[in-house]
Amino acid sequence: MGQVLYRCQPQESKRHPQWASRAVLYELNVRQFSPEGTFAAVAAQLPRLQQLGIDVVWLMPIYPIGVERRKGSLGSYYSIRDYQAVNPEFGSFDEFKALVERIHALGMRVILDWVPNHTSRDAVWTVQHPDWYRYDEQTGELATPYDWTDTAQLNYDNPAMRRGMTDAMLFWLRETGIDGFRVDMAMLEPLEFWNACVPELEQCMAHMGRELFMLAEAEGPEFHTVAFDATYAWDLHHLTVEVAQGKVAAPAAVLRERLMGESLAYAPDALQMRFTSNHDENSWSGSEFVRYGSAVRLMSVLTYMLPGIPLIYNGQEAGSDKTLSFFDKDCIDWAGAYHAEWERLYRELNTLRHTQPALWGGTEGGDLVVMDNSLSDRVFSVKRRVGESLVLGVFNLSGEPVNFEVHDADFNGEFRQIGSPERATLRQDANFYLPPWGFFVYFR
Repeated sequence: MGQVLYRCQPQESKRHPQWASRAVLYELNVRQFSPEGTFAAVAAQLPRLQQLGIDVVWLMPIYPIGVERRKGSLGSYYSIRDYQAVNPEFGSFDEFKALVERIHALGMRVILDWVPNHTSRDAVWTVQHPDWYRYDEQTGELATPYDWTDTAQLNYDNPAMRRGMTDAMLFWLRETGIDGFRVDMAMLEPLEFWNACVPELEQCMAHMGRELFMLAEAEGPEFHTVAFDATYAWDLHHLTVEVAQGKVAAPAAVLRERLMGESLAYAPDALQMRFTSNHDENSWSGSEFVRYGSAVRLMSVLTYMLPGIPLIYNGQEAGSDKTLSFFDKDCIDWAGAYHAEWERLYRELNTLRHTQPALWGGTEGGDLVVMDNSLSDRVFSVKRRVGESLVLGVFNLSGEPVNFEVHDADFNGEFRQIGSPERATLRQDANFYLPPWGFFVYFR
């Protein structure tokens, strides 16, 4: 019997909305999503996202951006001037509400990017509530976190500020109908704040007959206990980049070890977000094509094979290799970037996730079990099963062709496969060949 890397059995953790375990997330940058950079332009493309198989649209910050010390010509989305308004460059408040309604009408959900650690230096709170901020002891000026010189650090030692932050989040739930939040740098605020804030948000949603979804830009099992449904799988992401760049000896063995560590640390129903790109990685480290090179297709598929919840960053479905500017207008070149094979791949992966319970996240999905093979240092072979749903994945984590055998009783019989209309007949112990960074995903 193969080694169980992830055992999906009930254990104490935050209770998720039922739909979350089978969802696909899509991060959307309103400014760069279209030449217009507006809510209306986003709405026009929603049917395409629905057909792609998207369940949750995560909108990067949509709020007014500060002017003081602004970076670039348009500024950072994460330097917020007013938590309870929309950026007029994107449209009006009513146009935003219409966008939310349209997303819901197409059977998708929407979460807002929330930035609770800091505001812009000219935010309305700096005038209305100057005591809600930290100040530089030497200059007496608003304190600036890290090198984010266009921002001002909020003070979570002030109970009134905590109340104001919670109320601002409640405003969006009540007034716009959104389904939750992605919280920027959630580890910079006291965890006890989130453990008090989120139950209040959940209660608000329950009174309206809705369920709350919370994603933390943070990593660690403690975030899942009360406050967050999902967190970033940063550590594993960075490992996959190192593997793709040839920096890891025995990559399959290291990946198995790292996943086992995750399984021991996290409750099985804690959803970790799997990704090959997001706004930070794309803008500051380069596109997935730059970071992963020839391994990009394999790593994209692997994010769906692992327990958790997969993310697509806007443009990935077109095969765009463009690095988007963070502070200036730099629209995704949909026509120039479009590669049909990437759209087909993501549609197929999303369909597989929706129709194969084995690939769901949390306790609804299948355990991730190692299938032994004869080249276990370089070939990562795993399976997941729930009832009649069985998915097998075999990945060559090297830049060299490999020949090997898989030793597992489930590696037998007729299967359908990703990327091909042909059915495959498998037989354990038969010789298998994979090209550099090649893979197979079989299912039935």
